[in-house]
Amino acid sequence: MRGRRRVLVGEVVSDKMQKTVVVSVERLVAHPRYRRTIRRRTKFKAHDPQNLCRVGDRVAIVETRPLSKDKRWRVLKIVHRPEEVVPPEPETLEGEISV
Repeated sequence: MRGRRRVLVGEVVSDKMQKTVVVSVERLVAHPRYRRTIRRRTKFKAHDPQNLCRVGDRVAIVETRPLSKDKRWRVLKIVHRPEEVVPPEPETLEGEISV
């Protein structure tokens, strides 16, 4: 069964732990009565041994053996990393007195 591990793609919502990230995976399901498509989210804790993932990254995670009480997934790869936005430097006006 080793070659049949599930692979899911989700977004990193927390990277505050050491070697662990929380990944939110979204799926679409039909409402049981109204048959309208609804979004459902599940959060998985995934092992990130080099601490490479950051909040906002889209990552692929793969099912693995239990690594801790809650961790059963590993980060396979970073699919997409959003570009960082650097805020502009505040401009100082000539003749302005700075304290």
